[in-house]
Amino acid sequence: MKITRFEDLEIWQEARELSKLVFEITSKEPFVNDYRFRDQIRAASGSIMDNISEGFGRGGNKEFVNFISIAKGSNDEVRSQAYRAFDFKYINQEDLDNLLERTDKISRKSASLIQYLKKSNLKGPKFIP
Repeated sequence: MKITRFEDLEIWQEARELSKLVFEITSKEPFVNDYRFRDQIRAASGSIMDNISEGFGRGGNKEFVNFISIAKGSNDEVRSQAYRAFDFKYINQEDLDNLLERTDKISRKSASLIQYLKKSNLKGPKFIP
């Protein structure tokens, strides 16, 4: 299957699901009242999908790799924040496990996509005459 839109990327779809989950979890008491932390984890989870889409939209593999790397960093930030939320008793074990499973999956797919793009002979659609 040829990928023509960022919405077709599995990794973007999974990042979108993670962002929705983070919003849902952070909308509950007591998390919802910790405005700074709530906004920080929401921004980090949104950054994952936004950087994937921006990198894809740049049209070059080298730029895409850079933006996937940034998205991977935001993903790790959400993972770290999930532990903090658990330690603060903002989320339960089930929520933590769900966040860790999803962030692990995105991290692995990010690494695989970066490897694929680095090995690809194609430089990206913007380089096609």
